[in-house]
Amino acid sequence: MKTSLYRVILACGLVLAALVVPVGVAGAAELTDLNGRKVSVADQVRKISIDDGRFLVALSLIQPDPVQWLSAWPRDVHRIGEATYAQFLAKFPALRSVPQVASSAGSFNLEAVLSAAPDVAVVSVGSGPTEAQTAQLKAAGIPVVFIDFFDNPFKNQEPSLRILGQLTGGQARAEAFIAWRRAHVDRIAQRVARLAPNARPTVFLEAHAGMTGDCCNSPGKGNMGEYIDFVGGHNIGADVLKAPTGKLNIEYVMSRDPQVYIATGGAHLEKAGGLVLGAGYDAARARASLAAVAQRQGIATLSAVKTGRTFGLAHQLINSPIDIVAIEAFATWIHPELFKDVDPAKTLAEINSRFLAVPYQGAGWTSLK
Repeated sequence: MKTSLYRVILACGLVLAALVVPVGVAGAAELTDLNGRKVSVADQVRKISIDDGRFLVALSLIQPDPVQWLSAWPRDVHRIGEATYAQFLAKFPALRSVPQVASSAGSFNLEAVLSAAPDVAVVSVGSGPTEAQTAQLKAAGIPVVFIDFFDNPFKNQEPSLRILGQLTGGQARAEAFIAWRRAHVDRIAQRVARLAPNARPTVFLEAHAGMTGDCCNSPGKGNMGEYIDFVGGHNIGADVLKAPTGKLNIEYVMSRDPQVYIATGGAHLEKAGGLVLGAGYDAARARASLAAVAQRQGIATLSAVKTGRTFGLAHQLINSPIDIVAIEAFATWIHPELFKDVDPAKTLAEINSRFLAVPYQGAGWTSLK
């Protein structure tokens, strides 16, 4: 009886706290991050810092106002795109005044995080603070939690989203999105499992197509190459690149003559004359850009270009918490008959309507056909 009464009192107290404090929820006192560390966090997390702007997109899947949770962010606008940043500002003007910390692409700035005083510092696997800096933050009452949506997306996306859900009280929305995404992923996996070993078309994925005059940025083993393998393709980059990313020379690409060519790009390639698409670009501009990229020396001779099996994808979609859109696009490009009923545009529309606080807009992908 005493236990039941205590639970009632506790529940009432939590409800009252939620009414009194608009930001901050009761949550688990301990969680396991993506580096396998057991981390103790406050029962009442009100503010977090993030070291990657794409974490803001992840937060917007599970929070109606993701910006209110930020004590600091890296303001790495290029990672989400200028147009997407403008959309966030239009809906959440407070983003403009959120303090800045270092991006995961650079060196960790301990002083900036200490100054921002988050309840939790959320950082990227593979970067973030050193052990000594982590100890200093802990001593200052700021636990450090590592998450990852990009280095190993198939393994790490779900637990990373769960961690953000735990920290911000968005567990229910996180689980809803995870279940929804898993159903879409499983549909593809079940069909690919029935493919014969020799029924995997060769695929060349050129990341940041047209960024420089030399060729060619490519995934190797892991990273974006995982998407190609998952949907039943054969990534020619993985045959020679043992790291997650690297460079292929054009002679190698031409000698392999891939059946499918996929280029990624975005607004960050506008000045370089590379592939531009995504938020801020319409279908005509995206297709014209892909056509120009495909006519470069060496690339134009590929069978994939001559037969029209040439495609472009916004890089922000593949390095993204909403990567299921990219997965489905890859599936329809690499196995069009097997996945003729799969519609990434419909999938994106559902993500926009059901989950994202700031809907994704613009031509996220295109093709020469």
